[in-house]
Amino acid sequence: MAYGAIYRKTLNLNCRVKARLAVLLGVTLVTAACATGPLWSPPPEGAADPRATAPEFTFVSDTFAFANLIRARHRGEDDLYANYCFVLARGLRQFSQFARFDPALPRLDHDGYAGLVRRVVALPVWQPASSEDGRIVIPGYANLREFSRAEEAAVKEGLGSRFWTLVHWTNWRVTFWVTRGHQEQVAHEIVSELRAGRLVQLLVTNWPRPELNHTVVAFESRDAGSTVDFVVWDPNDPDAPGIVTFDRHAGRFWATRVYDTEPGAIRVFRMYYSRLL
Repeated sequence: MAYGAIYRKTLNLNCRVKARLAVLLGVTLVTAACATGPLWSPPPEGAADPRATAPEFTFVSDTFAFANLIRARHRGEDDLYANYCFVLARGLRQFSQFARFDPALPRLDHDGYAGLVRRVVALPVWQPASSEDGRIVIPGYANLREFSRAEEAAVKEGLGSRFWTLVHWTNWRVTFWVTRGHQEQVAHEIVSELRAGRLVQLLVTNWPRPELNHTVVAFESRDAGSTVDFVVWDPNDPDAPGIVTFDRHAGRFWATRVYDTEPGAIRVFRMYYSRLL
């Protein structure tokens, strides 16, 4: 009898502890959910501008002048600069964060420029941008577009191999199905990053169709109420920006204007924003 009483008391105590833990967990989850705020919060300081943009970035001057070529469109051609979209998109961000240009300084030779590019792309892209004084100086040119047009061979050499970007483990996300909530969160993060002045690299896919397994860099968002257009730089198209749209009602992304891609539903993931992702 004494043993049974002790057992019953212990059981009742465990139940009460579990119940309290459940309540505490519920309160914690509700508090965390409330702390995140609305998905589409107003711009900082109550600004009414529906756009968010990386203010230091200009498409016509801060992008590479050459394209990543699509191998299927250049069959039989040798020495193609193809399958380098991840290298170029990451490199664009690295130049934006860690380099500056000084056209007043003397120009270097091929090896000198290739070495500077290697230094820029050796820096982890998820790190904060360098201060003006801490940036790697590219002499003789005013911006990335001018530099990569005149020194294309040196820039390509300095950007390095595509191998590790092609086998990066996060590329397998193109096979994942995603929830509406996940895509809403991605859209929210893009807007937040752009408001903070940072470019956002995206993995975009319409797998299992073999048409689109690609990366672009968002540099501006345009909020139209029911949709948000993300203006992107596409490594495959150095001449004009593309547009990836998030539909709030459908909770999904749409390839509105992506180079060599039919308009349609796509899945979007962020790329290279931490050591693992």
